[in-house]
Amino acid sequence: MFTPDLVRLAAVLAAVVAPFGAWAQTVSDTRLGVGTPASEADLSAYFSIPPSGRGLPPGRGTAQDGAVVFQQSCAACHGEKLQGNMSPGIGADRLIGGRGSLASNNPVKTTESYWPYATTLFDYVKRAMPFNAPGSLTDDQVYSVVAYILSEGGVIKPDEVMNATSLPQVRMPNREGFYPDPRPELSLYR
Repeated sequence: MFTPDLVRLAAVLAAVVAPFGAWAQTVSDTRLGVGTPASEADLSAYFSIPPSGRGLPPGRGTAQDGAVVFQQSCAACHGEKLQGNMSPGIGADRLIGGRGSLASNNPVKTTESYWPYATTLFDYVKRAMPFNAPGSLTDDQVYSVVAYILSEGGVIKPDEVMNATSLPQVRMPNREGFYPDPRPELSLYR
């Protein structure tokens, strides 16, 4: 026997699902009859920047400009001197130092010790930082913050400009400290 609650639930489900059926019929794909092909722009939201730098946006940044952006957007969590902040509810990792520590009993994971490619640092900052407003930094600000972090860690010179050409050329200190992933499905990703 149908109860009033069950009838209401069925009505709500029908109202929610019906528009999706009509929408799927209006969109076509040669294989399945639904959906639209994903564009490069659509995919870029889901794939990271590879070590080659393919997909890096136009823009540029310097450590000097990055110091300003870092103090405004990053220092509250990562510390004014990139030393990290382990305050409960606020804390974020240390960003510099730790070279040669990964194989020790006290590994320190930082951009210098753990990140094999500078492009990965750009991608992470671009997508996930600052913590309270991820993705809010402009491309120039991201290049600048990355230049600042790399400069403070002694990876690049303080006057080097980071952009889509120079960033993939940065040689990270622990680049050779990783093993390649032999899984064949990696060829499916860019």
